Amino acid sequence: MILFLDFDGVLHPEPCYDQDKLFCFLPRLEKVLLSFPQIHVVVSSTWRDTRTLDELRSFFTLEIRQRVIGVTPHWRDHADLFDVIGYQRQTEVEAWIRNSGQPWLPWVAIDDKPYLFRPFLPNLIKTGSSTGFDAEAEISLRQFLVAPR
Repeated sequence: MILFLDFDGVLHPEPCYDQDKLFCFLPRLEKVLLSFPQIHVVVSSTWRDTRTLDELRSFFTLEIRQRVIGVTPHWRDHADLFDVIGYQRQTEVEAWIRNSGQPWLPWVAIDDKPYLFRPFLPNLIKTGSSTGFDAEAEISLRQFLVAPR
């Protein structure tokens, strides 16, 4: 299973003006990931535009770092797919899946911007921009991972 992960509004509040609050919700997510070792992470955050994959991995603990396997491509590089899908972040996710060579892999996305995905997408765990990956999002993710839709 692939987890497509946004950072801002998921791993910390958005906006986040206090450097000490960056990645403040990451420990909760990592706790879930430790319970589900079959999950691999692909970064779908715009942080991928200004950092290397190794830099993105460095935010995670050693146990999880090795499971961060890539980043999504930019939707503009897949205009044909965007024309069909019409939602930026979902286009990026679908492009990564298409390019992975394993399009049958189940996936879930965690994001605070549902308007970047098709409406009513069952694979999307929505977070509040200010609350991030809170207890409610954790429950939703755990339920999804036990019984993918």
